[in-house]
Amino acid sequence: MNSFVRRVAALAALALVLVACTAASPSPSGTTPPDAAAAARLALAQQERFRGLGPFDPNLIGQAAWYKVAAAGDGWEVQIRIGWGDCPAGCISEHLWLYGVTHDGSVNLISDDGDALPDATGVRGIVTSGPTCPVVTDPPDPSCADRPVAGAVLVFRDASGGEVVRVTAAEDGSFSVELAPGAYRLVAAPVEGLMGTPAPMDVGVEAGGPMTELIVSYDTGIR
Repeated sequence: MNSFVRRVAALAALALVLVACTAASPSPSGTTPPDAAAAARLALAQQERFRGLGPFDPNLIGQAAWYKVAAAGDGWEVQIRIGWGDCPAGCISEHLWLYGVTHDGSVNLISDDGDALPDATGVRGIVTSGPTCPVVTDPPDPSCADRPVAGAVLVFRDASGGEVVRVTAAEDGSFSVELAPGAYRLVAAPVEGLMGTPAPMDVGVEAGGPMTELIVSYDTGIR
């Protein structure tokens, strides 16, 4: 092999090394490009009202609020929808957002259209414990009424089981939390001194409707 051929072969080998190094080098931002799930999380984080929204489910009749993710150009497009008003029949009103999420994690609002949004929605109620007397009388004795549970911790989870938010009952046992329209499961944490922890409760929140009212009852163990 003459010197010219050797030189060409060396240059070709160097070019292959440079190509391999370029392909293996990290992105300029040093971050991992988001996949579809990460793109959805980034878009949902743009507004508090999106907290707890789940993906679109074509088999779920009356699904009022959802998101969809689709690949688009240099990243993803995330469509978010909140509907209200007779949603089992398709929802009378709706509001739609479309966000673009690039491979570097930037989020941009592309469009924001639809009906005027209703007031905030969520769940409120009171946490109680009972019975407070070993014998229940008829008519009931007012001194034996269930008592409020201050400091009870209530955790709201989405359809996938992920924690959305937790709230602590006030001194009078009351609680209130804003939640986006959707389906949730309320899980009450154990309270010291009370034997029975309430069973998980499935809760629905509908846009345009009043706050969902709940009574969460602990068992004192008194019999």
